[in-house]
Amino acid sequence: MRLYFWLLHLVAFFGHKKARMMVKGQKNVFGELKEWRSTVPACEVVWFHAASVGEFEQARPIIEKLYSQRTDVRILLTFYSPSGYEMRKNYPNAHKVTYLPFATQKNAKKFLEIVKPSMAVFIKYEFWPAYLKALHKNHIPTYIIAATFRPKQLFFQPWGKGYRNLLKCFTCLYVQSKESLQLLQQYGINHVEVAGDTRFDRVQQIADQAQPIPVIEDFVQKNNGKKVIVAGSTWAEDEMLLARFLQQHEDVVLILVPHEVNVEHLREIFQTFHGRFVRYTEATPANIGMCRVLMIDTLGMLSRIYQYADTAYIGGGFGVGIHNTLEAAVYGTPVIFGPHYHKFREAKGLIQAGAAKSVHDYDTFAQAMTEALEQKQTMGQCAKDYVISELGATEYIFNKLFCK
Repeated sequence: MRLYFWLLHLVAFFGHKKARMMVKGQKNVFGELKEWRSTVPACEVVWFHAASVGEFEQARPIIEKLYSQRTDVRILLTFYSPSGYEMRKNYPNAHKVTYLPFATQKNAKKFLEIVKPSMAVFIKYEFWPAYLKALHKNHIPTYIIAATFRPKQLFFQPWGKGYRNLLKCFTCLYVQSKESLQLLQQYGINHVEVAGDTRFDRVQQIADQAQPIPVIEDFVQKNNGKKVIVAGSTWAEDEMLLARFLQQHEDVVLILVPHEVNVEHLREIFQTFHGRFVRYTEATPANIGMCRVLMIDTLGMLSRIYQYADTAYIGGGFGVGIHNTLEAAVYGTPVIFGPHYHKFREAKGLIQAGAAKSVHDYDTFAQAMTEALEQKQTMGQCAKDYVISELGATEYIFNKLFCK
């Protein structure tokens, strides 16, 4: 672990942007925490830790419920990644947002001495040995929520016993599925409960609060009668499939939301679509209907954009894994994604429900997209029903943690 943090400092020194942001963000964490804790010396502190934005979104419904119902509690929210911290550093429903100090034994001890949390809540995949051992040693109730476990994870390998023993530091592990529960129990880890996934509650909350987006409404109206594909968190492989499909189907328009909007990726998109798109930040009443592709070159809009989709394509499935499928499904939208989805319980659930299709090349993509557009009502209803069937994790976990 020390080697990892040393290498992180090294790559930061040589200019790696994300590593540099992380190292810089760490510099005065303890000073900030001391100052903050001195302003609330007698208050109970509940500490939530998320790796990045996705994990934060899973904790968010519980944090907001706690913030609104327990005025006697102060909420500390920490992030590991710069992207998570930068996007949520001004989050209003936490009393303090900061980086998690690098997970060394010394830092973990110092962190707990300053913060004095009454409880620690980790989200999904966060297993920092130094912090878990320090929390356990200090008898601080520690939980993980929305966790998911698979046989190929390090915990369950012949050489993974030491890492598996870390799971005994948790007071309770709230897992997403019965499969995770049974896997843990095979290895003698029994302080586990199936609580579901709070992401379902979060996406439903977003959908219920979604407001119209005038530019996108204008784009849809100007292309009246054409089916709308919303492609979210796309990468180059995804965009090539979409561009080819558009060339062959004149009755379809595309709202493209790339995973990254840096200069290099925007250049790739320009080449893939031969420049035939309108950028969201440059859209006007005069040009919004001139192209069949509206490219979203700003952040934070995707979850609301899905409300305009006849079918949603979720990017990342030709890489390390698909992005959030539930943000689209909650609107009653059929979902399509690439082949790398097997780590995602909700993706498998959507396929089993008849609401989603996985593709592995252009031919399967074209077939799946055509069927989804034609069967929008049927597949969309299956998507909505699946989301509804999975609601309730927030209430369950909140009651377990804070209503004893």
